[in-house]
Amino acid sequence: MSDQLLWFATRGAGIVSLLMFTGVVVLGVLNVSRWQAPAWPRFLTAGLHRNLSLLALVFLGLHIVTAIVDPFTALGPAAALIPFASSYRPLWVGLGVIAVDLIVALIVTSLIRARLGQRAWRAVHWLAYAAWPLAITHGIGSGSDAFAPWMLALDVLCAGLVGVAVMWRVATVRAGSPQVLRQVVAEVAHPADRPGRTFR
Repeated sequence: MSDQLLWFATRGAGIVSLLMFTGVVVLGVLNVSRWQAPAWPRFLTAGLHRNLSLLALVFLGLHIVTAIVDPFTALGPAAALIPFASSYRPLWVGLGVIAVDLIVALIVTSLIRARLGQRAWRAVHWLAYAAWPLAITHGIGSGSDAFAPWMLALDVLCAGLVGVAVMWRVATVRAGSPQVLRQVVAEVAHPADRPGRTFR
C-alpha cells in the first residue's frame, strides 16, 4: 500500500508541477508584452510569475524525491541527476532530468543575477523555456496513465495555453512592427539603458 501511495504521490506531484510550470511559461511569455501596455497589472506577470515558479519548484521537488524512493521505479539519486542513467524508461526519464537541469540553471543564475549580468541571465532564462516541452514529453513517455483521457486532456490544455500565449506575443510584436521589433531588439541589446523596464 505504501508503494502505491508513493506512485500516486509521484504522479500527482508531477502533474501539479506541470500545470504550474505551464502557468509560469504563459506568464513569462505574456510578460514580454507588458511593457507595451503600462496599464497591465504587474502582479499578473512579474509577481505571480515569480511566486508560481517557487510553488512549482516545491511540487517538482516532491515529484523527484518520491520517484527516487519509490521501489517500483528504483531510480536512485544518480538517475535523478544524470540524464539517461535510469534503468526505468531511460529516454523519457532522461528528458525529465534535462528539464530539471535547465530549471536549476535558471534558479542558480537568478540568484547571482547581479553578478552575472542582465544579458547572460536573459540568455539562460530563454533557454530554460525549453524545459517545458521536455517536461511534457517526459510525462507522456514515462507516465503509466499518460494516455488516459483525463491526462491527454490536461496535456492538450497545457499545450493550448502555451500556444495561445505565444500567438498573442507574436501578434503584439507584428501589430507594432517594425517599430516594436526595433524596441524589442534595443531592450535585448542594451537592457541597462532601461532600468525601469524588464524584458522576460
